[in-house]
Amino acid sequence: MKIGCPKEIKPQEFRVGMTPDAAREAVAHGHHVFVETNAGTGAGFTDADYVAAGATILPTAEEVFATAEMIVKVKEPQAVERKRLRAGQVLFTYLHLAPDPEQTHDLLASGVTAIAYETVTDDRGGLPLLAPMSEVAGRLAPQVGAWTLQKANGGRGVLLGGVPGVSPAKVLVIGGGVVGTHAAKVAAGMGADVTVLDRSINRLRYLDDVFGGQFKNAYASAGNTIALAREADMIIGAVLIPGAAAPKLISKAQLKELKPGAALVDVAIDQGGCFETSRATTHQDPIYEVDGIMHYCVANMPGAVARTSTQALGNATMPFMLALADKGWKLACAEDRHLLAGLNTHAGKLTYAAVGAALGLPTIAATDALNI
Repeated sequence: MKIGCPKEIKPQEFRVGMTPDAAREAVAHGHHVFVETNAGTGAGFTDADYVAAGATILPTAEEVFATAEMIVKVKEPQAVERKRLRAGQVLFTYLHLAPDPEQTHDLLASGVTAIAYETVTDDRGGLPLLAPMSEVAGRLAPQVGAWTLQKANGGRGVLLGGVPGVSPAKVLVIGGGVVGTHAAKVAAGMGADVTVLDRSINRLRYLDDVFGGQFKNAYASAGNTIALAREADMIIGAVLIPGAAAPKLISKAQLKELKPGAALVDVAIDQGGCFETSRATTHQDPIYEVDGIMHYCVANMPGAVARTSTQALGNATMPFMLALADKGWKLACAEDRHLLAGLNTHAGKLTYAAVGAALGLPTIAATDALNI
């Protein structure tokens, strides 16, 4: 198969869809890899690294899209990229379609077979291609939140860990999954007073058993959420409903109940955000203020640590990418229900029910798409 990897063009996105190691593996499997020149520069990989791995460097994204049978990326295709997609081509990347009707309609119009990293599953009910970026984003969240809390950035002027004689900041993490757990570990490690909220009693038991000495936990009822939010200096939104729009956990009206200068870090912004006042920002202009509350809503947080993120993502996606290339997408998905769960569009049909529900669009079962 001809596999293409274009340079990411979303603002301040420095990751790359394939590492040289992934390219080397694909070539060893008998495939041809085409990489846009300088695609890996932001993550510290040179064209020479890809050539040494057996890949071919192409001068433009247009040539990569025109040549490749499968496109491997990191972020959702931007408008100019979506125009280059075609029926019969496979797109393997993060999509986050539920809050993005424009992208969804463009993918359906193109006829492309789009497989989303964030909806591929595993035997334990996890999301193995989302997990590595969730780990990175979770660990980054307290760092960027601490920066947002600095007075010069509009925050409360509170030091996360405090100092002797001065209490540490209170951090509320909403969601006890991969993002929330990593965020809580780092925030607690920085000396903050941390509480994690979740609606799964089993998850709360797990957090208590494993991390009980490091941070507290509580049930995420509406009453608990706003009561703890009122006390918090930083609130990290870490909720996820796979493939669907994130629920709004703090309304605009409730902002007036929070501490002036408190920091909201919305890690769910790719899925529309979990605070009503959230809107996507970039690394170049990451924060904004609403009613005295500072919001950090960068939609590609892991892009700030592009090399680590690219390597972590590449390790996770490589086996699935090789299966798609070795077997073709239909056989690969037919043999692996977890990979089939990643199928979001094919031949103009939407194949992920949660996206259809979020956007009011008809869907077909992913298994039915195998016969189209």
